[in-house]
Amino acid sequence: MSNFPPLVFSGVQPTGNLHLGNYLGAIRKFVALQDNNDCMYCVVDLHSITAQLVHEDLPGQIRSIAAAFIASGIDPKAHIVFNQSAVPQHAELAWIFNCVARIGWMNRMTQFKDKAGKDRENASLGLLAYPSLMAADILVYRATHVPVGDDQKQHLELTRDIAMKFNLDYQAHIRKGGKGIDITVGEEPVHAYFPMVEPMIDGPAPRVMSLRDGTKKMSKSDPSDLSRINLVDDAETISKKIRKAKTDPDGLPSEIEGLAGRPEADNLVGIYAALADRTKAEILAEFGGQQFSVFKPALVDLAVNVLAPITSEMSRLMGDTSHIDAILRDGGERARARAETTMREVREIIGFLQ
Repeated sequence: MSNFPPLVFSGVQPTGNLHLGNYLGAIRKFVALQDNNDCMYCVVDLHSITAQLVHEDLPGQIRSIAAAFIASGIDPKAHIVFNQSAVPQHAELAWIFNCVARIGWMNRMTQFKDKAGKDRENASLGLLAYPSLMAADILVYRATHVPVGDDQKQHLELTRDIAMKFNLDYQAHIRKGGKGIDITVGEEPVHAYFPMVEPMIDGPAPRVMSLRDGTKKMSKSDPSDLSRINLVDDAETISKKIRKAKTDPDGLPSEIEGLAGRPEADNLVGIYAALADRTKAEILAEFGGQQFSVFKPALVDLAVNVLAPITSEMSRLMGDTSHIDAILRDGGERARARAETTMREVREIIGFLQ
């Protein structure tokens, strides 16, 4: 569908400690994608102030996300790791997209409705325009693929809408300047400047739930630290949290159908399967009929084995922030160069004097 050079882009907000859900649902996929793709991984610090205007230690949180990327196996030399605010072209393109996007589009975003709650009139304009900045994050590099969870799929659809409206509104200018690429959308040929970005939500991206309530997602904002396994937790803390994880009195079933109506059991089996890179069916074939008193210690051993090297490397990196800062500076310089190439052409297409 697209003749644009393939490029993978994704980002993580610096709003508190990363947890097991972030690792299994996103960062592990980032690591796998870098083997066969040109990748850019961003600490989206501009986005973070829509959720929390004043941070206790924003620089430390930015460095922590970067450390988690690197400790998990992302190569900052082969790819680009940077923080969003170091590239002002993100904000510049976001303003242009604010003028391309329609208010009705933004009002339909379910995440805005959820986060604004009943007091929508008191929500920040930044929260409403969040998806426009997200579109700019992606399209300022003309990225073609974005690994996201299901909760971000609607924002990716909006990114495509913004890209298409820009392409159509400025079609003549794009052609005249020779800046576009012929693509096909549906059955229609379009001379496009921005690609129709594709979400990458296939493959094993488990939905990791709270250890205290299997019906709620594992979250950095949950007031109970026992609800999540943080990437900075040591082996003893991981063991304590898994041992205290909510379960039911029944043993583990031998087949997946037996997990129906048992959200906590389903969650723990899913975590084991994801950490072991196996299926739930395989785990139940091994542990079916056994009690959680047997299963939990095995899960502790597995979780510690997988996470301990990451935790240790994160600690080492955070002990030498000058190294992380150097990686972010280098990534920022390379990202700015790419972004400015796009923005020079966008300014020309629009008609801004430069």
